[in-house]
Amino acid sequence: MKKARIVLADDHRLVAEGLRGLLEPDYQLVRIVEDGRALLEAVDRLMPDVVVADVSMPLLNGIEAARQLKKRHPAIAVVFLTMHIDVAYAASAFEAGALGYVLKHSAPAELLTAISCALRGRTYITPLLAGELLDYQRRRPEDGQQDPFSRLTCRQREVLQLLAEGLSAKEAAAVLGISARTVEFHKYGMMDSLGLKSSAELLRFALEHGVK
Repeated sequence: MKKARIVLADDHRLVAEGLRGLLEPDYQLVRIVEDGRALLEAVDRLMPDVVVADVSMPLLNGIEAARQLKKRHPAIAVVFLTMHIDVAYAASAFEAGALGYVLKHSAPAELLTAISCALRGRTYITPLLAGELLDYQRRRPEDGQQDPFSRLTCRQREVLQLLAEGLSAKEAAAVLGISARTVEFHKYGMMDSLGLKSSAELLRFALEHGVK
């Protein structure tokens, strides 16, 4: 029987190599990458069955990478493996199209189950967050408020992460293949959309929303 093909994205190389040993008996691990942009490139080239990704990654975080990946390749399953126990991250992960959310300290017991579920089109969330996520989702419509992060465009979120990582406008432009002036345009567009008055407030917003 042909093994399902997996691309793994995690910027902690030791963690990734440890996961190799967990995955390879049952799956074909076709690539390990260390940032969200490399993940998108690998998926475009290799077309795996499943992506296992961390939430926090440089250049493009896992959730934003998943949003873009699912638009381009909706049939590819995404499972998040993360340290983030905050239910808001789990909610964002599923909204981005993920089918699984597993905590790293639970990986040996839960990751294989989550991947198996994802390959069958079923969702899996670590039991530590399942009840809390349900409560969180029930409360959200009652709030009557849109998540301010959702007001930003895909490109704005990309720019925001790079600026939050300390890149200059010129450096961010080089990563994105756009001009520094366009980066500044997106920066001030975000500030206007979010009602922020300074670059410092924009970076604080990024930190509060886990843009990293």
